[in-house]
Amino acid sequence: MTRGGRWLVAITGLAALAAAAVYAPIPCLGHIRVPVRIGTPAGGRVEKSDDEWRAALTPEQYRVTRRQGTERAFCGALLTQKADGVYSCVCCGQPLFDAGGRFESGTGWPSFFRPVDDNAVSLYEERDAFGVRTEVTCSRCDAHLGQVFADGPRPTGRRYCTNSAALAFTPRPAP
Repeated sequence: MTRGGRWLVAITGLAALAAAAVYAPIPCLGHIRVPVRIGTPAGGRVEKSDDEWRAALTPEQYRVTRRQGTERAFCGALLTQKADGVYSCVCCGQPLFDAGGRFESGTGWPSFFRPVDDNAVSLYEERDAFGVRTEVTCSRCDAHLGQVFADGPRPTGRRYCTNSAALAFTPRPAP
């Protein structure tokens, strides 16, 4: 094989590796998760075994909350919820977001500009082959809720982009 042929094989191999990264993380680059802010849950922590979580949740709730999954955009049960009320963690029941902090982001997931209390959620910086993002979890049971971005409306400028499968909605009683 000529020298030029070896370079072609090397370049082709790199292109294949880069294309594969679009569909799956590159194991050698790893996944780094660093706490940014750990909330203090009201009423203490909830700890369960993996089997207990599987028994308590639907398969989709388990995949999203316990395995850091993401539901498909524009498909979540709470996407079009407009009633006044509170959004709680589907795993432990801790109140997380209020309807008064919700806004229409157009992203396909329920979005909020603030939690009911900063201590209700914990934030983790995640770094992997796809970049850097901030994961949002329930501070009481560590359920994965979604991500927070710095492109939300005033007064906070934050967008808590959450999975419907991670939330339970309770309407506020009429006065």
